[in-house]
Parts: sequence; structure tokens; C-alpha cells
Amino acid sequence: MHLFIALIGENYDSFKRLRIWDTVFTFACIQTAHSFIFKRYPLLVLLCAVCSLSGSRSPVASAGRSCADTRQVYAEKGYSTGTAPVTQISGEHLRLCPQDYTCCSSQMEETLALQSERDFLKAVEENSQFLLTTFTQRHRRFDEFFRELIELSEKSMNQMFTKTYGRLFTQNAHVFQELFVELRRYYSGGSVSLSEVLSDFWSRLVERVFSLVNPQYQFSEDYLECVSKHAEQLQPFGDVPRRLRVQVMRAFIAARALSQGLATGRDIVNKATKLTAESECVRGLMRQWYCPLCRGMPSVRPCHSLCLNVMKGCLANQADLETEWNNFIDALYQVSEKLEGPFNMELAADSISVKVSEAIMHMQENSVTISTKVFQGCGSPRPAPGRSKRSPKASGGNRRPFRTYTPEEKPTTAAGTNLDRLVTELKERLRPMRGFWVSLPHTICNDERIAADVTNEDRCWNGQTRGRYLPDVMGDGLASQINNPEVEVDISRPDVRTRQLIMELRVVTNKLKNAQTGQDMDFMDSEEGSGSGGGDDGERYNDDWPGHGPYSPPYNKPPRSPASNPAKPPRVRERNGSKWNKNNGQGRIKSATSKLSFSPVPLLLPFMVTVAPMWR
Repeated sequence: MHLFIALIGENYDSFKRLRIWDTVFTFACIQTAHSFIFKRYPLLVLLCAVCSLSGSRSPVASAGRSCADTRQVYAEKGYSTGTAPVTQISGEHLRLCPQDYTCCSSQMEETLALQSERDFLKAVEENSQFLLTTFTQRHRRFDEFFRELIELSEKSMNQMFTKTYGRLFTQNAHVFQELFVELRRYYSGGSVSLSEVLSDFWSRLVERVFSLVNPQYQFSEDYLECVSKHAEQLQPFGDVPRRLRVQVMRAFIAARALSQGLATGRDIVNKATKLTAESECVRGLMRQWYCPLCRGMPSVRPCHSLCLNVMKGCLANQADLETEWNNFIDALYQVSEKLEGPFNMELAADSISVKVSEAIMHMQENSVTISTKVFQGCGSPRPAPGRSKRSPKASGGNRRPFRTYTPEEKPTTAAGTNLDRLVTELKERLRPMRGFWVSLPHTICNDERIAADVTNEDRCWNGQTRGRYLPDVMGDGLASQINNPEVEVDISRPDVRTRQLIMELRVVTNKLKNAQTGQDMDFMDSEEGSGSGGGDDGERYNDDWPGHGPYSPPYNKPPRSPASNPAKPPRVRERNGSKWNKNNGQGRIKSATSKLSFSPVPLLLPFMVTVAPMWR
């Protein structure tokens, strides 16, 4: 015993201040040693005593532990160490961290809590950056591509028609210009019905072409409107307007829906990641990231399961986006597939000038038959002053027919790329976006700078000290956080902004799903009545899409009744007076409500002096 005290020497007074049970254990260890062992192995007995004395650190020893590591890390973050303790002090002043001996003052704890919130928001932003970048860049590239396709389509039409008809085309170029103005306005999101745009275009075009193939006559505006009003019965352009309508509407509806969908995805990611951490979330963030620093253990990372519970609590509302988000991504994927297949925007834009040329040639070739029917229905026109009467055939036969351009004359690829490449790149980026919001906590906690590896479960920070984290990991979403041990979440108060984002996702998803069948949600009624819906069983167009075989609609719609397909109302001209309640000088009686049919024999009207042909 005297030898042990001698070995302790001047530190004996410090050992006397230890708790009584430490001293008893030390003496018991010494007294149980055999005197022979003590004599033969004095250092072994001394080591036993020292180990037992150092097994428990006294409050005094804890209080005197250096805070150099904590001060260094705190200074590296850019904060002044003026209020940082040099050695550990009592932690009764702490509000977020365990109130044990600490290296943090109250000011340091408050500063680090704000830092933990900034670190959290930065982690969310960094891990969602690929979403924002993808939607922003893809929207810009598709938008640039689609707009240039429309420009090239108009340019090719102007070049082809100017070369073929010269001044006759330039004099009527405004008819074609108006078509492309409306197509651009539709794609840009304007309140435009494509069905009405195309119908008006053909109505104006039939008036111009009818005048060109009958130059020996002079036609009033009323007479030409009679021609356009009954063009659907006359079918002067054959089946071309229907086929062009199918192509253009399906492609433009899908292109606009995709462009708007990408823009909406960008906006939703922006809104969903602009967070404001609640106080309970900040408490959890502080306890996992910076309480180890306050305990003098800056190198210890939070346990992986602890991190997951904190993140699932802080991101509970974002996880509730999951179902609608996945539906949205799926709809984007499917529309993009339609665009590279049956709803190909490149082919649709390229076919406009070709189909219009084909339509005009059809009317030229059938000008005699068409003119005869018009004269029977609208009345005999007046001869043009100073011109001899010539048959429609003679007039039209001297004119060169419109033609399609050769492959060498076709416009170059728009925006330096092609649709297949754009769609392939988009689909590759859409695949990993599914499940993003539910996997976000895992993505953040898998960062070794943020949390310990899952294999290091025994020496990580468990919220109180270094050791294993025992609570279970919570599920996903707001309702699953009712028993979250790290973040207190009020599950009875869903986030209003998150509910709004869910509704936005539903709206854009429905628009994308309708676009897959050629339907525009903004004009469902009018376009359904025009027979433009993509679900029509009869709307197969393998002959219009080279290389793409027949397209089978995804589902069969019930046939529409005749009542659901009303006649298009007459186009209104800016003129004074009514044009449907009088006989004009060319002997025409009009009825806007009567069912129209062609009659090769003029009808003798009672009480009329002259014979007046009519549409009945």
C-alpha cells in the first residue's frame, strides 16, 4: 500500500477527491492481489489501479477538458470564437443540445442552429438541382425546336408557292400568313382552337382558289362566302383537309402539352424546394449535426437512421407529392413517345405545305365539276368586265399545278438537332425522376459529409452521445411522422403550398394524358364536335406517316351521335347588314338553318318571276 502511494506521489490529493466507490474499487483490487504477485509483478498491479481510477471521469475532469477542436471548427465556419469556451463548461444553458458539459455557449448554440438550417436548405437544393436543370434545359430546347419547325414550315411554303404561282400567290399570301400566325399563337399558349383555325383557313383558301380557276367571272363577297359556307359539302379539296387536320392537331396538341409540362415541372421543383424549416425541424437538424461539436466531438457524424428520421420529419410534406409526381413523370414520358412516333411534330410541320399543294391541285383538276355545282347552288356569277367567257377547264388548264418539293429542297433540321434525339435525351432524364421526393431523405443522408455510413452503427452520434441509434426509422409522408422521435410534426395540418402543388400536378397530368389521344383540354367541346379527337376509331393515318405503320388508339370511344357534331357556324365578315335574308343580284336565296344538299336541277320557286337556284 505504501508502495502504491509512493508511486502516486504528488497526484495523491487528486485521487482522494474521486468518488468513494472509485476508491473502494481501487483498494479492493490491490488487496486481493497476492503478495507474491505484487512482489513479482508490481507494474501489473499498478496498471490495474490506474485503469480503474481512469474508468470514470469525474465532473471536475470533464469540466477541464479542452475545447480546442470545437473552437477550430467553429472558426473555420467563419464565426468569432470570442464567446467560445476554452474548456468544457456546465451545459445548463443549452436549449437544443443535451445539457451535459459542453464547449458551446448560448450564442454559439443559436448560431449553429441557424447554420444547420442553411446546411439543410443547401442539401435540398443541391440534390434537386438535376431536376431543375433538366426541366429548364429540356423546355428551352424543345421550345426552340418547335418554334423553328413552324418557321421553316412557313418559309418552305412561301418559297414553293412563290416559285410555282409567283404574283398570284403573293397577292393572296396573307391567307397563309394568318394560318401560321394562329399556329404560333396556339403553340405559345394562346386561347386558340386549332379546329377553328384550320376550318377558317380552308374556307378562305377555297374562295381564293375558286376565283383563280374561274377568272372569266366576277364574284362578290357574298357569292364567295356562299362558296366557302358549303365547302364541306362540295369537298373541293378532297380528303386533304381532314388528313391535314388529324396530323396538325395531334402533333401541335402534343407539342404544346409537352412544352407546357416541362415548364410546369420546372416551376413545381422551384416551389417545392424553396423551403422554410419549422422550429421543430431546426431542433432536429441542430441535434444531429452540431450537438456533437458542442460535446467536443466534431469528427463524429450522426447515425444514418437518426439522419433519416430528421429528414423524413423535415421533408414530410414534400414526400406527399410522390403519387402525383410519378403520374406526371409517366405522362411526360408517354407524350414524348407519341411525339417521336404517331404524333411526330417534324412530319406534321413538314406536311403542311405539301398537303395544301395537294389540295389546290385537287381543286384545279376538278374545277369543272366543282364550279358547276357552285353555280347551281349559289347562282350564275357575273362575267368579268372586258373578258370573254371561258370554261373553267380552259382557265385552270393553262396554269402550272402546285407541286411538292424534292428531298434536296427540304428545310434543314431545326435548331441543330432532330426530334428523335431530343426525345431520347428527355426520356433518359425522366426515368430517374420517379420516386424523387420519397428518396430525397435517403439521398441526403447517403452523403458521407452529412451522416455516418450504415456500417458504422456503433460509433456514430445517436443524438445524446456516441453509440448505436435504437429508434425505428419512420415511413414516408406526413401521416407517417406521428411518432417521429426526432422531429415533432403536426400531421393534422397539411402544408397549403404542398396541396396547391399537388393540384397543379393533377391539372398538367390530365392535359398530358388528353394530349396522348389528340385532345386539348382547353377546347375539348369544340374539338370533339369537329371530329378531331385522337380516340376516333376511324382516324387511322398510316398513309400520312411514312415509316410509322397504322396507329391503334389506346382505347375505344363510343361512337358519337349525329347530334354531337353540329354544323360549324358561318364565318362572320365585317360588313353592314345581313347577308342571309335577301336575294342578291345573282339570284341566290340563302338559308342558314336549312339542311343543305346539291340539286342538279334548278328549283322553280312559286311567286318568283325568275328561276333562282338555291341550296336546300
